[in-house]
Amino acid sequence: MTLFGSLRGRTLLAVFSVAAAALVLVAVLIAVPIRAQLLRAIERSLVAETRLAAALLREHHTDGSVGALDQEADQIGVFTSARVTLIAADGRVVGDSSEDLSALATLDNHRARPEVLAARRTGLGVERRFSATLGTNLLYVAIPVEHPHVATVRLALPLTDVDEQFKAVRRSLLLALAAALGSALGLAWLSSVLLARRVDTIAAVARRYAAGDFSAPARDPGGDELGTVARVLDDTARELGRRMTELSQDRARMEAILAGMLEGVIVVNAQGRVVLANEAARRMVRPDRLAPGQHYVEVVRHPDIGAMLGRALNGQTPEGLEFSPPRDPNRTIVARAAPLTTEGAPGAVLVLHDITDLRHADRMRRDFVANVSHELRTPLTAIQGYVEALQDEDPPEAEEAARFLEIIARQASRMERLVRDLLRLARLEAGHEPVDPAETDLDSLFADVVMELEGALEAKNQRVVTAVDAPAATLFVDGLKLHDALRNLVENAVAYAPPSTTITLGARRSDDRVVLTVSDEGPGIPDADLARIFERFYRVDKARSRESGGTGLGLSIVKHLVEILGGEVKAANRPSGGAEFSITLPAR
Repeated sequence: MTLFGSLRGRTLLAVFSVAAAALVLVAVLIAVPIRAQLLRAIERSLVAETRLAAALLREHHTDGSVGALDQEADQIGVFTSARVTLIAADGRVVGDSSEDLSALATLDNHRARPEVLAARRTGLGVERRFSATLGTNLLYVAIPVEHPHVATVRLALPLTDVDEQFKAVRRSLLLALAAALGSALGLAWLSSVLLARRVDTIAAVARRYAAGDFSAPARDPGGDELGTVARVLDDTARELGRRMTELSQDRARMEAILAGMLEGVIVVNAQGRVVLANEAARRMVRPDRLAPGQHYVEVVRHPDIGAMLGRALNGQTPEGLEFSPPRDPNRTIVARAAPLTTEGAPGAVLVLHDITDLRHADRMRRDFVANVSHELRTPLTAIQGYVEALQDEDPPEAEEAARFLEIIARQASRMERLVRDLLRLARLEAGHEPVDPAETDLDSLFADVVMELEGALEAKNQRVVTAVDAPAATLFVDGLKLHDALRNLVENAVAYAPPSTTITLGARRSDDRVVLTVSDEGPGIPDADLARIFERFYRVDKARSRESGGTGLGLSIVKHLVEILGGEVKAANRPSGGAEFSITLPAR
């Protein structure tokens, strides 16, 4: 950028131009009056000298010859430094300090000269005009005189003398003007530097604001107009920064709310293009489809959803819709759409609510009610039948009555176990069973479980083998709850494994975890049932479960016990046959 293309250069040029023009104008305004005053002063001096010459002529009379009069004119001219002309009444020149005696006869008659006429008429004649005799501009002053041979005395002064005097004044004036212009240039440069520095400071603050730094400036901008502009800019920028901060905070809060929502939210503009979508919506819709700028038809390829969004974009509020995505028919989603009435930016919002878990929980609730009803109805039916048999008019024999009572007691005990397991499962799900961890020896824990089930093991001629690695010999855990979980798993293995088989209890260390395993040599678990094996009342072989006296809640209780201990339980089939349940717990 050139000097005069910058603000500093333009300011310098403007200030200097104004100052120069003002100084030149002042010089002209001073020069003209000075010249006029100089002329008036010379004129007054010449008038005074002319009056003096007239007085000398009145007092000193010659013999009236032309020679004497011309000599008198020459003497007066020496004293006045002006051309002295003596004019007779008839206009003849009888004496001239600038002409010799022989030339007087050749001079024109001066009777009609303007200054001579004015002098005779008013007593004083002053005239400025060109002299043909001398070839220059002269200032003439004529005064009538009382003399027998001279009627008018005229003094003439060349104006070149005036010009010479004015040239000296003009030279001084020009020198003063040059000095003033130099000072004006310096002051203009200083003013432009100061102004440019302040403007650069304001520009630097503006660039800092543009970069997002809205801190207050370090210096006061001043109290003039430029300072007012700077303060207004500063106030505006900081207000804009405050609003931007509020908008950023609002956006962050909105994004946090959207990110924390389980519902999927998709916002489209008036053209149907996606402008916003949260992570839940991306999980429900294919992520490669859900990108800003895409049309909602490309995102949600469902005709009913498209129609719903179309009505919302038209300002309507359509009814909700329940559907299953084509790529995942096991999921159930409820969609709702509403118009978005933001000022200047109409659009629509689509909310997707995944109710798969709710549907699953509802199905589990219905299954639970049905299973509990079924599990209670079976023993109640048996008890009621045998009680009616005992109350018959023809009572059974004592031996048969005793068998009936034994069956009634067994069914009542089964009902009692079912109610007990239901109550414990409810406490576990509600988190009402406290955890009391302590150092637990796994060899002793395994031994206690085997001892409690010794009768069932002997009845089926089964044996239990334990294998505890040294790094996993002890575990900081609630021993009672782990005991109940292992007992249920071993009891389940005893029920499903064939007679004369081996059940293995193991413990090993895996990084910072301890893995406990219960393995049997039974038929295993069908792959279709592995995902649901820990659900309440879920049985792989329902007939065998009821024959074994199980309630169908054991594995569900195991799952909840392990979870409150901070671990997880899994079921799998061993490659060599049989099922294996593994409990993974933190080592500490």
